[in-house]
Parts: sequence; structure tokens; C-alpha cells
Amino acid sequence: MRQFFTLLFLLLVGAAQAQPKAAQVLHHFFTLTNFKTEGGAVLPQARVGYGTYGHLNAKRDNAVLLPSHYMAGHRGYEWLIGPGKCLDTTKLFLVTTELFGNGKSSSPSNTPEPFHGPRFPVMTIRDNVQAVHELLTKELKITHLRALIGFSMGAQQAFQWAVSYPTFADRIVATSGTAKNYPHGVVRLEGQIAALTADAAFNNGDYTAPPTKGLEAFATVWTGWLFSQEWWRKELWRSDEKPNATFEQVLNNYRTHFIPGADANDLIAQMRTWEHHDVGTTPGMGGDLKKALGSIKVPILYMPSETDLYFPVGDARYEAAFIPGVQLLPIPSLWGHTAGAASNPADAKFLNDNIGKFLAGNSK
Repeated sequence: MRQFFTLLFLLLVGAAQAQPKAAQVLHHFFTLTNFKTEGGAVLPQARVGYGTYGHLNAKRDNAVLLPSHYMAGHRGYEWLIGPGKCLDTTKLFLVTTELFGNGKSSSPSNTPEPFHGPRFPVMTIRDNVQAVHELLTKELKITHLRALIGFSMGAQQAFQWAVSYPTFADRIVATSGTAKNYPHGVVRLEGQIAALTADAAFNNGDYTAPPTKGLEAFATVWTGWLFSQEWWRKELWRSDEKPNATFEQVLNNYRTHFIPGADANDLIAQMRTWEHHDVGTTPGMGGDLKKALGSIKVPILYMPSETDLYFPVGDARYEAAFIPGVQLLPIPSLWGHTAGAASNPADAKFLNDNIGKFLAGNSK
């Protein structure tokens, strides 16, 4: 059970205890002054956390961007990085950025008043993309990417990059994530927020101690959507459990150890970012999702999980019909949303093999 929860924690949070064979990764911060959000709020200082692997070459043309997923840190993509995987750090310079709200980048938990805690502004996916664009072009002096790869909320960012900066990357990969968060996704996220905030200790976000009951309720609701129904029916969680483990023990571990140490307001902030995402509302697109998707100019490998309950494969098929030159390749997995981040060996091989071929210019 400990092995499985370590994997889940790495998948969601990108903790420092990541895979031991991964290349050395350096962590940095980039600060933007008077950063204006889409909603109109102005943060005197907006900080973006990021990691780097490998070395930028003299031509500055070997960079790959990997924008983070929900509550993830800068080591959240090591399932793609290193020996035997599709991203070779002896040839590529990898930049792994952290979303606003993850507790390291500017977040409710680390931003002073008047934006502390529940007063932190909603940061959209476009806000995040704009900040990272400044990081790349101003701090790292990178004006073009060899590729951009995103999982989940990272996939949301990948699609936004494709619309906002249509020629910035040569190729884009999106796994377990869509170009728009549809109403059913909003309902799911609002249910998780409701579970968290129902705890009286939450105190409208001005809590003096973690709202433990609310955090456990949030984790339980989230767990119900994380994997497929068949994953639970076939008890695939047993692959990493002790022989005598029970379902009750597994569920209790999800309830109490889902994202250890996460701040409640940070969790909510990133859910708000998630639920507001829609590339159709990009300036110039007039709220037209089809127009936005049709404006994409670079090859995209679109890899939904066949059993994802967060971003259903049907939504991906709907969007793919409007994207020129897209390669839609569903991940044949029972591991639900987590399949898009290699939560098991079969999915890891499928992802690395096919992303590697795509990055090399092979469509099959």
C-alpha cells in the first residue's frame, strides 16, 4: 500500500523522492512584477516555480516545456524522463513549470494580504500560460520549443499554448486533458469544493488550523472519480498492496493521505483554475471553441484515457474533429485519469513509446 500511495503522491504532487534514476533537477523561481490577471487583479509579485533538466544548447533550440498538473511540483513528469524513456536529458533541455496555487508558485497560502487565503484571485489557465511565456522568453531567452507535453491541467495548458502562441512549439502532446472544461466537469469540481468547505473549521477560508474533516471529505469525493469503475471492480489496487489488504484500508488511506500537507485554499484555487478553462474564450476567438481549435497550426498528439472520468474520451473525440492534423490516440487502460501519467507499467510503455515516435516525427 505504501508503494501505491507513493506513486499517487508523485503523480499528483511531483515530490522530491521521485524516481531514483532520473537526472538531477534544479528548482528555481521566476518573479513577475505587477502581474495583471484576466480577472483584473494585480499581484505586486507573482512567483512561478520551475525545474530544469539537462542543458540548453548554444542555438537554444532543444527546449521542451512540461507544464504541471493539479497540485504538482517540478518533478511531476519523471515518468517521461531519463534512460529508457522518451525524453533524453543528454539531448534535451526540459523546463517543468508549476501552476499558480500549488503552494510554491504564488498561491493563497503564500501570498500576503490583500490576496492571502480566500482573497487570492482566480488564476486562469491563460494567466498561467502568459506567466510561463514570460519566464521562457525573458528569463531563459527561449523563443521556440521543440515540444510541449502536458498531462491533465498540463494538457489544458498545452491546448492554450497551441491557441495563444500557435507557432511557439514544433509539436504538442496532451494526455488526459481537454481544451475546455465542460459543464459536467464543473459539477464534479464544485462537488469536491462543497465537500471541503462544508467543514465548519474551514471558516470561509480564514481557518486557523487545517479543516481536517473537510479535507478528508474532499479526498473521498475526489477518489471516486480518479479511477474507472472497472478498476475498482477488478480490484486492480491489489497490484501494489500486501496480500491481506482490504478495500476499507485502501479507501481510508485515500481519505487520509490523498495529497499530504496540501493547503485547503490552494486546493480550491487550482480547482477554480481548472473549471474556468476554455480555449474558446481566448481573445480573438469570440467564445467559439471550434474556431479556437481550428486555429491550431502544429501537430498535436491527443491521448485521452479510455476510462477517464475527469476528461471523458467522448469529449476528446468531439474536440479532435475540429483540430487540423491531430492524431487522436486513446490510452487503452482501466486506470482512469491516472493512465495519462503512467500510473502502471503498461500505460508507461504505451505513453513513452508513442510520445517518443511522435516527437521523432513518426505518426505511427
